[in-house]
Amino acid sequence: MSKKFEISEDQKKELLNEIKRHKKNPGPLMPILHEAQHIFGCIPLEVQKIVSEETGVPVAEINGIVTFYSSFTLIPKGKHIVGVCLGTPCYVRGAQTILDAVKTELGIDVGATTSDDYYTLEAIRCIGTCGMAPVMSFDEDVIGEINVTKAKRLIKEHRRK
Repeated sequence: MSKKFEISEDQKKELLNEIKRHKKNPGPLMPILHEAQHIFGCIPLEVQKIVSEETGVPVAEINGIVTFYSSFTLIPKGKHIVGVCLGTPCYVRGAQTILDAVKTELGIDVGATTSDDYYTLEAIRCIGTCGMAPVMSFDEDVIGEINVTKAKRLIKEHRRK
């Protein structure tokens, strides 16, 4: 059973301030949702309802946006995002094997977060570093010419930092 998402009063106040700030501009929904993602780390239904009440945009429309764009997520992510690129150049150079090894090393599937909320694993599409394929990322850092051994070592080293 998943944990219930809780919104602190400080988070709600910050969200309401951001909604108020963006509401007066044309097309405020996307900037509001980006702020919500930043404040909460995700945009679950509880947050969508607040945005809906304050903007008058139906929850169904907000949910459609949140589930369509990959920059938004419905569930909290870990402190660090580990990604393995599965774009064509990376894939043909063994990225699936690397992804499988990373899944085993972290003990989670793609899209899941470790039980300590430290890592979330993502299968990512082309990030524009095809010349270094295969690549993986830790948050915003991209590491190229990765292999299974190097991937496992990087996860262990990253954890120690």
